[in-house]
Amino acid sequence: MRSIEWAFLFVVSAVGIALANLVGFQVGIVESLPGILILVALSLAGMACTKLIPLKLPIVAYVSILGLLVAGPWSPVRDFVIASVGVINLTAPLALVGAFAGIGVADQLGFFARQGWKMVVVGIVFMTGSFVITAIISQLLLTLTGAGGTPFAPFPLNIPRR
Repeated sequence: MRSIEWAFLFVVSAVGIALANLVGFQVGIVESLPGILILVALSLAGMACTKLIPLKLPIVAYVSILGLLVAGPWSPVRDFVIASVGVINLTAPLALVGAFAGIGVADQLGFFARQGWKMVVVGIVFMTGSFVITAIISQLLLTLTGAGGTPFAPFPLNIPRR
């Protein structure tokens, strides 16, 4: 992709994160702006690293490393970075990523339809299994750490004792 396309995507992402944070979590755009600018700057720096560093790592790896460097205890800007990005709820950028993924998958619906009904069954089983296994692991970890209360707390068994 050309630089102008990347810049456009970063602007669209920043606006999307700001709106999702505003609508979903009632955090003002002005309050979100420093954190969004930090996330965009880290993303741009990660993109630059993939172009400049000969080590072939994905952009996500570079962005993660850079994020650790600026938010680590050795960083002089640590408190500002953590406070600014902490205002942005994690699900605000994730909602945007989900929307982009949906747009990307929409291009492939014709290919998916040509695979037949077996692919639909495999997809449903895979998604359901992933959700159930993730829910079980999460519940076990929450129970083991004491953060989740009793196992399957949303469905308590009210069996009278005799």
